[in-house]
Amino acid sequence: MPRQLLLVLAISTAAAQTKPTALVERVKDTGFIQLQAPSFERLTPREKALTYWLTQAAIAIDPIIYDQQSAYGLRQKRVLEGIVSHPKGIPAPVFGKILEFTKLFWANRGNHNEMTALKFLPAFTYEELRQAGVQAIRNGAPLGTEAEFGAELAQLRPSLFDPAFEPSITAKSPRGGLDILAASSNNFYAGVSLADLKGFVERYPLNSRVEKVGGKLTEQVYRAGTPDGKIAPGYYAKYLSRAIQFLERAARAATPKQAEAIRALIRFYQTGDFNDWLAFGAAWVSDNSRVDFANGFIEVYRDARGAKGTSQAFVSLTDEHLTELMKVLAGHAMYFEEHAPWEPRYRKLNVNPPLAKAVEVVIETGDFHVGTIGDNLPNEKEIREKYGSKSFMFTASSRAIDSARGDSSLNEFAASPEEIAIVSKYGGEAEEILTALHEVIGHGSGKTNPKLTHDASYYLKEYSSTLEEARADLMALWNIFDPKLREWGLISHPDVAKAMYYNSVRTTLVQLARNPSGETIEEDHQRDRQLIAEYIRDKTGAIQTVTRNGKTYYAITSFEKMRQGVGMLLAELMRIKAEGDYAAIKKLIDRYGVRFDPKLRDQVLARYRALNLPTYFAGVNPELNATFAPGGEATIVTVSYPRDVVRQFLRYAALYEPALSDKR
Repeated sequence: MPRQLLLVLAISTAAAQTKPTALVERVKDTGFIQLQAPSFERLTPREKALTYWLTQAAIAIDPIIYDQQSAYGLRQKRVLEGIVSHPKGIPAPVFGKILEFTKLFWANRGNHNEMTALKFLPAFTYEELRQAGVQAIRNGAPLGTEAEFGAELAQLRPSLFDPAFEPSITAKSPRGGLDILAASSNNFYAGVSLADLKGFVERYPLNSRVEKVGGKLTEQVYRAGTPDGKIAPGYYAKYLSRAIQFLERAARAATPKQAEAIRALIRFYQTGDFNDWLAFGAAWVSDNSRVDFANGFIEVYRDARGAKGTSQAFVSLTDEHLTELMKVLAGHAMYFEEHAPWEPRYRKLNVNPPLAKAVEVVIETGDFHVGTIGDNLPNEKEIREKYGSKSFMFTASSRAIDSARGDSSLNEFAASPEEIAIVSKYGGEAEEILTALHEVIGHGSGKTNPKLTHDASYYLKEYSSTLEEARADLMALWNIFDPKLREWGLISHPDVAKAMYYNSVRTTLVQLARNPSGETIEEDHQRDRQLIAEYIRDKTGAIQTVTRNGKTYYAITSFEKMRQGVGMLLAELMRIKAEGDYAAIKKLIDRYGVRFDPKLRDQVLARYRALNLPTYFAGVNPELNATFAPGGEATIVTVSYPRDVVRQFLRYAALYEPALSDKR
């Protein structure tokens, strides 16, 4: 078994190095990369039909995220897609600028960068956009009359062109003592401050928009309504109803066990009731079908308060070979729990090993982005403790990004020739085992004090997500030096551990290039990485800043001391989570995880741009096409890889407005 696992890792790494680049095209700092799903060809006809209907359901909910990130998002999307799909007669230079902006708009699900949360502006002028829209209307674009379009564009003007209007989707640490909800541009709240919510009990905490009307707080629930009319349609009913149509078809193609989960999701989309979401989670986590999916209001990173879930979906196919690695990890979950550095009272007595698998994605929509290379779901504590969880390692995503990025970044930012040599040889393996340990072992570990009557996130508020991501990363960093990993065949050489440490420290420096303005980090994963490195630097001295020829590097002076620092921080984060200690996590993250030196960032940004590499990545999904029987069932389903960004996103838009299909 160990030799087989390592052979699979070696073959997969070699294949990633010899394939043509996954980079489809480059738009400024964003690279669009083609995702591949070779496992699709090994599916049965029934599984292919199931995959098709699940991908359609993923497309159906895609528009929701544009509205969640800004109240103007869907209206902006309609204007841009109307013009891009009807370009005849628009001056080429103007259309080129509009098309470029639209591609970035699609990549980020709006006009805020999905990583930094900061607004980006178009190169075209308001008048150029207006004239292009008028011409598109004359070409048949569904943008209303010219007068209606002019009025709409006037209302959208600040949201598109004013840098001070809605500058950030999520502001967890705004300057000037601003309220975090008022300073955030997302659409989870309307006229509501954090103080307004004190004492307010939400009936739909994950899937509602809270609005203040006449001084009273109300919840606008995300739901389609029930067929019998007893529960009325709510927010996003249009999109959820369409998703339900496809999910019903998917249930007919699924196994009985998976169909139970799909129908539970349908019920949740009809009612919006959190108990129905829990019923879906319980059914979903107990099914381990080769074709799997996520679809719902899931992650809470975009909400400064850390409560509201963003709409997202993926459909995955099990990568049978690499899944063996994750199964071995899951099988030893109790060992890792027993050897965690936190106090025994925070250890789980009986670990319910997660369902763990490596997967290829067939589609990613909504707030699920190609940069996510691992996921552990569901997030709800009551499901995880009673039924367990599923851990996904998205191998196709990580390989596509590695293919597009190459090794020039390592050569530029590594602190020493030894770091370059070790990471060149073992860096890919280190990244895979980091993701596996993070998802399989990290998120499911530890237990909270029974005195907490709510999930820990209730107490830790806006700092909860950063803590949880850091805790999972630290579990990987803590365990990677354990000799048992090599004994079990999970790593090929002790230097894999060094490569993981080198990667984690260097990433803290390189990620500054993803924050081109300001001096604070808002994204939780970036905060977690900086928290870890800066804490260890401060407490142990195991990380030092080195300057050579005007360039800054982060160097590891002692792997042993760094691991000691990892254990110290991991133990403290587990204590904070277990006790719901808000004051402690606020102090830690505010001190180590939020602020950076803008001068250092500018240096890193210049060095990174000199490499001519994309700073951000967006995925181009495989495309499924089906032929249908007279009853509407999918019979023959095929996959293709069109490598065409515009075609893909206009095809998604055409689900709701056929006139937006690609007419180039």
